[in-house]
Amino acid sequence: MDHLAMYKALANPARLQILQWLKNPAEHFDESAYREQGLGFHIGVCVGDIQARTGLSQSVVSSYLQAMKEAGLLESERIGKWTYYRRNERMIQALAAHVRNEL
Repeated sequence: MDHLAMYKALANPARLQILQWLKNPAEHFDESAYREQGLGFHIGVCVGDIQARTGLSQSVVSSYLQAMKEAGLLESERIGKWTYYRRNERMIQALAAHVRNEL
């Protein structure tokens, strides 16, 4: 686990906000379009929905999501032409334990 990469990913306000939204996606995104496709937030939230909520460009949001994935904070799943992101709760808990026990 690269703690420094995680801290760097969390240091950006937009990335931190995205991670917070993904904690409880039903509070921040509309799941009805997912259900129509036989999906749900258990697979994650589509990049397009995250981008629309942030108001940032698609390329910026994609780079933010990729940075958080590379740091271990997010997981992704590709279905068709869409990519869905969800939190990696195991790694987030490991980071929390590291902060609690080491810092």
